[in-house]
Amino acid sequence: MTDPEVSLLLHCAAWRGLRQSHVRVELSERYNRQTDAALQRHIEEVWTARVSKEPWLFDGAKFRLHSFHVALPTAQLSSCTPSFQNLDCRHSTASAPLLTLRLGLTSYKDYLGTNWSSRAVELHKRGEAEFGSSQALLAQPLGVGAVVCTGDGQVVFIRRSQEVAEAGGKLDLPGGHPEPKVACERLGEAKVDLNLLEKNSEAVVAELFSSICAEIRDEVNIPLSSLGEPLLMGMILNHTSAGRPSAEFYISCSLSSDKIRELYWKGGAEANESTDIVFLSRAETLRLDGSSPLWQEMCPSAKGAVLLFQTVKPKQL
Repeated sequence: MTDPEVSLLLHCAAWRGLRQSHVRVELSERYNRQTDAALQRHIEEVWTARVSKEPWLFDGAKFRLHSFHVALPTAQLSSCTPSFQNLDCRHSTASAPLLTLRLGLTSYKDYLGTNWSSRAVELHKRGEAEFGSSQALLAQPLGVGAVVCTGDGQVVFIRRSQEVAEAGGKLDLPGGHPEPKVACERLGEAKVDLNLLEKNSEAVVAELFSSICAEIRDEVNIPLSSLGEPLLMGMILNHTSAGRPSAEFYISCSLSSDKIRELYWKGGAEANESTDIVFLSRAETLRLDGSSPLWQEMCPSAKGAVLLFQTVKPKQL
């Protein structure tokens, strides 16, 4: 099934999900966004206009996906940038790939002024013409999301608040962003320090995998102790925001849907970001397609995660 709002950038159906030990990060300023003075002025104008209407918005550092590389033990090698290749690993006999994510730094302000800007199409064309990559001038912050499967075989969806910046009122899965600041704080540094993260790339991988668990805790109010190990199903591109990438996980939960509903209505740290919780059985989620009324209610990132779930069919740990 295809959907114009979303596409699969990477899936690893052959392994039914990647564990944290199978993922590496290469962080460098070489992987930051390209820019010029005129674009920087545009970003500032967009940010000033948005904050005047939504004063609760705040800027913050994010990890920027530049490209990725998959090394296969069978000597089958693939290297790709997000705009060039959808990597399909189903036909390999390898038991475990090694995925390297090439990351730079960006910010939420840069995201609103590039990916979410009215000039996004123009920036795509300029990036291709000037740098050989349609995403060179875009922020491309890497998001995270998760298909959370309960102890009684239900998948957790939440209804986004109308107050959030994107896809208000749509059905979504728990998610957010890995935070460079959090990774630095765990290394004893209060401020975002690219050099420190370059030297401690394992801390970035740890933040990528732990951030999705933290988002589930904060948005749905599920205790971390009730969540299983995250399995990376792959990555998607959201074409309603100029191809913004997101890493999508599968996580099992030991709690029943009734217990999770009870916890949700008690409210978590980010309870204001959603207005309702919805459950769909694992079997129904695997059958979801574009003909379903529920599909039309889903935001692009949720559609992408469900497509990965249907493709990867992750194993439960």
